[in-house]
Amino acid sequence: METKELLKKVRQLEIRTRGLVNQVFSGEYHSVFKGRGMTFSEVREYQMGDDIRTIDWNVTARFDHPYIKVFEEERELTVMLLVDLSGSQFFGSQGQLKRDVAVELSAILAFSAMKNNDKVGAILFSDQIEKFIPPRKGRSHALRIVRELISFEPQRPATSIKTALEYLNQVQKKRSIVFVISDFMDQGYEAALRIAGKRHDLIGISLLDPRENELPKVGLITFRDAETGQQRWVDTSSAAVRSAYQAYRRSTRETRRSLFIKAKLDAVEVRLDQPTMKPLIDFFRLRERRW
Repeated sequence: METKELLKKVRQLEIRTRGLVNQVFSGEYHSVFKGRGMTFSEVREYQMGDDIRTIDWNVTARFDHPYIKVFEEERELTVMLLVDLSGSQFFGSQGQLKRDVAVELSAILAFSAMKNNDKVGAILFSDQIEKFIPPRKGRSHALRIVRELISFEPQRPATSIKTALEYLNQVQKKRSIVFVISDFMDQGYEAALRIAGKRHDLIGISLLDPRENELPKVGLITFRDAETGQQRWVDTSSAAVRSAYQAYRRSTRETRRSLFIKAKLDAVEVRLDQPTMKPLIDFFRLRERRW
């Protein structure tokens, strides 16, 4: 892609996402994430209207009078974007690729972090670490991440979420807000997910294309795996074949959901045949109410 065309695409994406960042995500982002980055400051006597959840029961028992813990908001947070660039991300039956949606979601999150004066970094991965962008502040840095996501050409087609999570834990020692943006068509990352979830505030954003959930009834066709290159003839006119495929896809989705629930991690599902930003907006608002 030529530099002029790339800069034009980056600018268009910035303009398109600016409204969402300013009107929707800015307040929710601050409430959800800034409110959780708190450090202990002091203990003081309880006053009418104080949150009873902040009562320090040990000090209260010692002085026979209620005292609360006072916290200070951490002034700087770090947001890490783990973006899957494997072969399956270059699929899309709804007018845009999964990669396009991943780029737009990443831009929203990067600009939200920038607006709140937080650091943002990115790990682009396939079955290896394709590129690491260390977290920094500022508009120019957020734009750099967006440029890389638009123009970067991965070297390998396969997926390894485990590799990405393990690399995250190596390079990011400080607790961070981590968004994993992928279709999660992978296996063997369960342990790495649990470990990363204990070290960081981890949110999985799963990209779902409806065409991948069921086979069209179009007779005998050839399927090619975008990550392994393997080809297979499939008779889609067979009801049994279509039903078995649907059952398999349903099972994989349920397994992923169960994995996140067991690890006590947040997950967002983004369908490409529906407004892609709504699930993220709903997640922010739900989490804001939760906290």
